[in-house]
Amino acid sequence: MRIAALILGILGGIIGMGGGFFAALFGGLGQAFQAEGATMVTGLGLAAIPAGILGLVGGALAIARPKLAGLLMLISAVVGVILVSAAYIVASIFLVIGGIFAFIGNKELARK
Repeated sequence: MRIAALILGILGGIIGMGGGFFAALFGGLGQAFQAEGATMVTGLGLAAIPAGILGLVGGALAIARPKLAGLLMLISAVVGVILVSAAYIVASIFLVIGGIFAFIGNKELARK
């Protein structure tokens, strides 16, 4: 389970950073065309990038510290969806499943 959490966390973090870049790109395009609220979209997209990095770090810690990794991935999933919603859906699914697997892996580690 911890290896699955590692893979899902890394994929979710990378996809989440891509979602943040995607939202920031469209916010920048909106700013170029002087659309109302485009500055906020750009800011939220840029704020979603560290959330993706948090998920990536959580995925990387899945084998050594599964409980912390699960917590980081779940936080990243929730924060990313709050910030850029639709651009973070796929990443959020990967991160939530990876977080759950990390918590299950922590219980397996405790039994040994």
